[in-house]
Amino acid sequence: MRRPRHLALALLAGCSLALPACAGEDDEAQQAQTTPAPASNPQVRVSNAEDLTAKPRVEVPRDAEPPTSLRRTDLVAGDGRAVRVGDRITVQYVGLSWSTGEQFDASWDNGQPFQLTLGAGQVIPGWDRGLAGMRVGGRRLLVIPPQLGYGPQGQGPIAANETLVFVIDLRRAGV
Repeated sequence: MRRPRHLALALLAGCSLALPACAGEDDEAQQAQTTPAPASNPQVRVSNAEDLTAKPRVEVPRDAEPPTSLRRTDLVAGDGRAVRVGDRITVQYVGLSWSTGEQFDASWDNGQPFQLTLGAGQVIPGWDRGLAGMRVGGRRLLVIPPQLGYGPQGQGPIAANETLVFVIDLRRAGV
C-alpha cells in the first residue's frame, strides 16, 4: 500500500472460509466462500456490526491464535452489485493489530472514505482478495494473515508478521 494511514483490510470469523487466491472467479464462486456470521463470534467481536452509520467497535480476542489463512465474514450482506477486479470502490474501514487489539488506522477518523481500484495493487493483497465479491451496502470483517498484509517488514505502527483485522463498509462501486 502506498499510504500507511490507509492500510488495507482484514476480515474474520471463526466459521468463515478461506478465500481462494484466484481473484478472477465469478460472483457465485466468490459468494459461496463468504460465510455470513453473527455480529459476535468466538474470535473477533463487532458490537455494532449492523449499524452502518457508525464506526465499528471491534474487539480482538486476547487468548486466541490468529488464523493462518485469509478469513472473511459478511456482517451485513449488502444489497448492491458484487464488486470485482478493476472496479473503483469507496469504503469506510477500521483496522486493528491482532496481537495488541489496538487500532492502527480508520477512515472514519480521517473524516472521509477511502477510494481504491480493486485488484490494482494499491492496497495489501488481503484487501484485494478479501473484498472481491462483496456487495455494495455491505459490511465485511477481514482477518488477514501476515503474508497477505505487510509480512516480515511491517509498516509504520504495524509490527513485522502481524495479523491484521479490518471491518470494511463498501459504500460505492463503479468501473
